[in-house]
Amino acid sequence: MKTLIFATNNQHKVVEMNLALKGKFNIKSLKEAGIDIDIPEPFNTLEENATTKSKTIYELTNADCFSEDTGLEVMELNGEPGVKSARYAGEHAAFSDNIDKLLAKMENITNRTAQFKTIISLILEGKEYQFEGICKGAILNDRKGTDGFGYDPVFVPEGSDKAFAEMTMEEKNEYSHRRKAADKLVAFLSTQ
Repeated sequence: MKTLIFATNNQHKVVEMNLALKGKFNIKSLKEAGIDIDIPEPFNTLEENATTKSKTIYELTNADCFSEDTGLEVMELNGEPGVKSARYAGEHAAFSDNIDKLLAKMENITNRTAQFKTIISLILEGKEYQFEGICKGAILNDRKGTDGFGYDPVFVPEGSDKAFAEMTMEEKNEYSHRRKAADKLVAFLSTQ
């Protein structure tokens, strides 16, 4: 079974990706790979941030690896919080602070259309490949549910009446932007 280092310290993302990859690959988090670094995300696009993370890990390990960067894009806010989703309310803000800021900015907005976008950057034998996953949906007026992470309590995907935070991991993966990008990753790796 092929081993890939996943350039993240976020255990929620590791669990989600392992489920999405259906056990077809051995995924190692940075911690499991013995790498103790926090890779900056200084760029203005998800693509550039994902590339930076995977290239950093490849340069350190010379091993096949992948990273992802995800953003929540709200149409009426010109794509905010976007690439700054994790730091929307400040560099060390909690996700509850990010949600508070988002809901405050959307207080009088009726068009609540939004999407999650994930970019996976895979480095395989020194060459980079990128895969995109998008989940369209809407922002709720108030939080719902207690599961998940990030903006899951205020995001309802198209085709559902439940927020991500009200879903099991299996239910979320039916809609998930990360799973859609992971499916493309798996399809690509199965041809290698």
